[in-house]
Parts: sequence; structure tokens; C-alpha cells
Amino acid sequence: MLDRKLIRDLARLWAQSLAVALVMACGVMTLILALGAARALDDTRAAFYDRTRFGDVFASATRAPESLKSQIAAIEGVSAVATRIVNPVIIDITGMAEPATGMLISIPDHGDPAVNRLYLRSGRLPEPGRDNEATVIEAFAEAHGFRPGDRFDVLINGRKRSLSISGIVLSPEYVYAIGPGDMVPDQKRFGVIHMHRSVLEGAYDMNGAFNDVSLTLSRNADQKDVIAWLDSILEPHGGTGAYGRKDHMSDAFLDSELTQLRAMTQVIPPIFLFIAAFLVNMILSRLIALEREQIGLLKAVGYTNATIAWHYAKLTLAISLVGITIGAIAGTRLGHGMASLYGEFYSFPFLVFSQEPDLYVISTLVTFAAALIGAANAIRGAVRLQPAVAMRPPAPTRYRNLFNASAGGFRLPFSQLTVMALRHLVRWPLRTALTTLGTALPVALLITSLFAFDSVEHMIDTIWFQADRQDATLTFAMDSSEDAIREVSRLPGVMAAEPFRAAAATLRNGHRSRNIQIIASNPETDVSRVLDRDFAAVTLPPAGILLSERLAGHLGLVTGDQVDIELNDGQGRRVLVPLVGVTNSYVGLNAHMSREALDRLSGQGGLISGARVIVDESRLDDLYAEVKQTPAIASVALQGISRQRFRAVIEENIGISITIYVTLAVIITFGVIYNSARIQLSERARELASLRVFGFTSGEVSSVLLTELGVMVLLAQPLGWLIGHSFSVLVARGFETDLFRIPLIINPSTYAVSSLIVLGGALVSALIVRRRIDRLDLIRVLKTRD
Repeated sequence: MLDRKLIRDLARLWAQSLAVALVMACGVMTLILALGAARALDDTRAAFYDRTRFGDVFASATRAPESLKSQIAAIEGVSAVATRIVNPVIIDITGMAEPATGMLISIPDHGDPAVNRLYLRSGRLPEPGRDNEATVIEAFAEAHGFRPGDRFDVLINGRKRSLSISGIVLSPEYVYAIGPGDMVPDQKRFGVIHMHRSVLEGAYDMNGAFNDVSLTLSRNADQKDVIAWLDSILEPHGGTGAYGRKDHMSDAFLDSELTQLRAMTQVIPPIFLFIAAFLVNMILSRLIALEREQIGLLKAVGYTNATIAWHYAKLTLAISLVGITIGAIAGTRLGHGMASLYGEFYSFPFLVFSQEPDLYVISTLVTFAAALIGAANAIRGAVRLQPAVAMRPPAPTRYRNLFNASAGGFRLPFSQLTVMALRHLVRWPLRTALTTLGTALPVALLITSLFAFDSVEHMIDTIWFQADRQDATLTFAMDSSEDAIREVSRLPGVMAAEPFRAAAATLRNGHRSRNIQIIASNPETDVSRVLDRDFAAVTLPPAGILLSERLAGHLGLVTGDQVDIELNDGQGRRVLVPLVGVTNSYVGLNAHMSREALDRLSGQGGLISGARVIVDESRLDDLYAEVKQTPAIASVALQGISRQRFRAVIEENIGISITIYVTLAVIITFGVIYNSARIQLSERARELASLRVFGFTSGEVSSVLLTELGVMVLLAQPLGWLIGHSFSVLVARGFETDLFRIPLIINPSTYAVSSLIVLGGALVSALIVRRRIDRLDLIRVLKTRD
């Protein structure tokens, strides 16, 4: 009998139940989506790294003898060593005006590398004796439509060589492949090329030498000790400082994405499940209030408290099951879409969205638990009802005159109908507060997602229009004399050129240290500027160093402290330099000095590593053609193209996220407002019907309910702004890494748009309920016992 009643209740409450189920579905969907995507990335990464023997420790040097390999292998904890030659190159692609930048990496002439093996996608590896054969990574090949047998030109140590593609590969080092000066992958302008070791030894005069080494470690190895030993071995040979896998550029971006997905599972699903629990409590509380007499009769004829409690628990679980089913289907479909999206950025041989059973079991149990917690108080009320009490009508709701108008006190300047609405809000303060909070959360959710637009626009303006304002950055194959900047100025289309010097260094403060590049520029640099915390341009001082805020924080330094600097030039000199200021930077860990100060510190005279140039747009093609023919230029970063690519990728990703979040926000709003309105209509149907009998119009009667909803929705807006701002702070902090950070910028328009979307959803929900008020059966409602 109770099961038949359960089916009738679900049929009668289908609209409210569906609204609650949709809110639950959102929680389940985001939980499955985030957990599944995180597992897919993590499992795929682990399998790919294991198969390709991705290194645990990496280091570079200027030129180190091959004889050091055995010494490195003897370090305790090292299980495998691979030495190689790595150099940046300019790539000339037929039909592409701008030069592409590549990394040229050696592989053994025979057999596979001991570390960082290649995963062959098509074709074959270069054959011994064929000096012009090479492999390229898959993303670069697909961007240009390359297949095995195709050819392209590369400028190798001043000589242009035509290379034949023997195979297309994936590399564990370039799962997330970013070129110089870029913030997101640009598959067309950055490629990775692998050639035989003997070929590169001859091209770069590196016979019996290497400039890059990768290690794998045994399971119980102490990475810090290995890095310290490796640094001591490579230091005399221009070692730039060894680092672990977590600091590897590609893996660091993967880790950042995994951190964001895990944060998503901790923040978003609980919001939906909290709202779902609240809505379940609202529905069951009202249902039990309406069924007091039935509960009393059931107890009188012998049904136990446990049976009645289980009946209402089954109703809760049935609603939850609908939400779980919808959420599981939606989460799985979106998960496959996210896996495809990741495939555009991360170069894995496969990336399959995780559909392991425990993922769905966890989502089901969490949703059931949240729903039952929400229902617990209402079910407890049904259990505590005594048959004799339940058979009697409940005591009527008692109100009191808050403002004592009859005694001549303050009288609210509203109509009686408005006072009725406000009185009801005050009479149920907890319900009003929770409904307001439930309506505020979608506002907060929208602000948390939309603020990314504001932050990205601010980042673009700061990075490309205030700080790095050059059109291109040219990096030389090796540090050159002052004459090089004059040669750059003579390149076609160059209207202004400013030199810079980059020096690898280890910065220390006590036990804290960081391996970074110090960038030295002219004091009054104008093309590329250093910005302070207030985004004002800084004049580089003749002495001292400036550190970005995050780097200074890592080292525990404040302005005026002494920084222990060791340039990684093989000389082993350590110098204390004062920290003269802290700068603002959204990308990387940055250290800046004047060229005069760095030249004095190095003791090597006036050297420059490259130039930042302003170019006449009408002569860009001429500049590109000349760069492709200039042996001294090792790589070129094109700021305009990098900016356009960054904006396009970010807008695409944010656009997808915004669509999802707007949908979720509308569902929450509908679930909260619609259920709140239906509960209020159920409670006040007799009252509203009586007003109609007294002669009030349907519009006036509806205004009572709509006023209540309107007040709660309006109160929810500033609360949503406050919560949204707090969530945005957490998101911005969660996104902070040594690679990049997102500024917390929320424009007034973001608050306005978030509120308008929620207000629109609330209006639609209210209008649906308004139709039900207009269609009230006055006779039936007035006959119903409350």
C-alpha cells in the first residue's frame, strides 16, 4: 500500500521532484566530470611516462665531456642516464611567412634512448647513415599536414638544411609543447625535431660532448641529493642548475590542470548537494504537514515508525535516483567531450575518459547521503507524530504585530497585501534565509566563472601592452657583443631595438633557493618594461636586483634584504646583492637587473643575449625572410601572434565553461525559486483563494506570492556578489603556480550580468507558478483542510 502511495506522491509532485533531481544531477555531473577527467589525465600520464621512461631529473650545461656520463651514473639513486645535444633552431616552412621555432634534440644512432624514449605514431626513426632524416612531433606535423617523406628547411648552426621526415612521434617531454614567448601551445609555430647524435655532433662541433642530460631514479632515491651531486658535476661546464620532474615545463602544466580539476570536485558538487538537501527538506516537510492525518491513521492501524520513516526515505531516494541517472549520463557525455578537448592541448597516444564503476558508486553514495541528510529532519518529524495528535488539525500559524501600528506606532508604507507577504517572510526566518542563500549561490557561481574574462583581459593588457610591448623577441644562438644590436637594427622593418641579456643563476636565501634566469636590460628600457606592484614602469637601478612578488615570497625576501646570487657560468662565484624592489608579473618567476649591474656581476663585459624589436607592420614579411637566413638568431618569439593565439584559446575554453556554468546557474535558480514558490502556494492556497472570494483580482493575489519571491531574490544579489567574490579569491589563489597566476579582477559588469541571468531564471520560475495561482480551483481549495 505504501509503495502505491509512493508512486502517487511522485506523480503528484513530479514538477517539484524533477526540479530537485536536476539540481542533484548538476552535482553528480560535475563530480563525475571532474573526477573522471582527472583520472583520465593522471592515469594516461602515468602510463605514457612509464612506457617512454620519462626522466625524473633534468639538467643543461654549456659543453660537458661525455666522460662525465659514468660519473653521473655512479650517483646514488640514479638508475639510468641519457646525455644528448639540444639546441633551438629556426624552421622555414614552405607557404608560411613567419619563421617557426623548434628544438633540435639528438637521439642515439643505434637503439632507443635510455631516458625519454619516443613513441612512434607513423613512419620510422631515422636510419644510420641518412644524415638528413629526422622525426617531428605529431602536433607540429598535423598543423602543417606533414607525413613521412615530406621535407622542410631548418637553420642549424648557421647552415640551412633540408630535412626529410622519416617518422612522426610523441615525446614525454613535450606533452604540452610551448614555444618561446608563448603562453599556450601554438602547434604551427613550434616543433620538436629529433636527429641522430652523430649528425648534431658534427653540426655543432660537439664530438665527445653533450649539453643536456636526463636521469631516471630508483624508487627510494633522494632527489634533492641527486640534484646536488649533478649540479656539482656540471657546474664547471656551465651547468644551469638541475631540476626535478615537477619543475619540467610540460609536466608542470599537466599538474596545474589536475590541481584545478581536483579543486572543482571539492567546490562545485557540494554547492549543488547542499541546495538539493535544502529542497528535499522543504518538499518533505510540507508533504508530511499535509499528510498528518494519513500518518496518524497509518500508525493507528499498526504501521511502525520505522516503516513510515522508510517510506519517506524511499521517496527521497527515488528523487535522488532520477538526479543520479541524469547526472551520470550528462557527466559521461561531457567527460568524453572534455577528453577530446584535452587531446587538442596534450599530446598523448590516447586519452580516454575514465568510466570506472567506483566513480559512479561514489557519486551515487554521496548524492544519497546528501539527500537523506536533507530529509532527516522532516522524517524525524513524521516519526515523532503521535496518532492522536496527528489526527487533529495543526495549530494555526500565529503572527504578531511587529510595528504596533494599532497603537499609533510606525506603520509600513505598503499595501495590506505587501504586508502579508513580508509578514510571512519574517514568520519563517530560517526558510527565508536558506532560500535567499540558495538563490545567491548561482549568482556566486556565475561570478566565479565570468571573472575569468575580466582577469584575462587585464593579463593581456598588462603583459602585451604595458610590459612586453615589442613586436618580436630575437634570441641569439650565443651571447654576443654590443655590435649585434646594431646588426639587428639594420634588419628590414626594424624601427627600434633594445638589447637584453639572460643569465642562468641560482638565487639563495638561507636554505631556500631557486634556479632562474636573470634578465638584464638598459635602465631606461621602453620597448619592454618592468612593472612594479602598482603597474608603473620601473627604472632599473645601477646596482641591486628586482624580483617578482612570487619569487621573493619563495625565497622569503623583502626589499632591502641581501640575495645570494651564483651565476651558472662555471666560475662558481657567489655574490650578495641587495633586493631593491619587488615587481608584478603574471608569468613565471622573474628576476631583473640593469645590464650594467649584471655585466659587473659576471665580470665578462658587455654581452647581449638577444633583442626586442618594434617592427613596421608593412615589412613583416621582409623581416621574417631575413630572420630565416640569419645564422646568429636561434629563435624568434612573435608577440602579436602569441597574443592572438592566447586570446583565441582562452576565449574558446572560457566560452565552453561559461555555457556550462550559466546552464547550472539557471537550473539552481529554477530549482530553488520554483520549489519555494510551490511550497508557499501549497501552504497559502486557502489564504489566496479567500482573497479572490473577497474580490481581489488574480494579479493582486499573485502579488502576495511574487512579492515574497522578489524580496528573497533581491536580497540574494548582494549576498551572491559577496560569496562570488570570495569564491573568485579562492579560484585565483588555486590557479597560482610558478608558471603563471591569474589576477583577481572583477568588473562591475560581471556582477550585473550574473545577477541578470539569475533574475531572468527567477522570473521564468515565478511566472510558471503565477499560472498555477491564476488557475486555482477556489471551491476545491477552500474545502481542503490545511
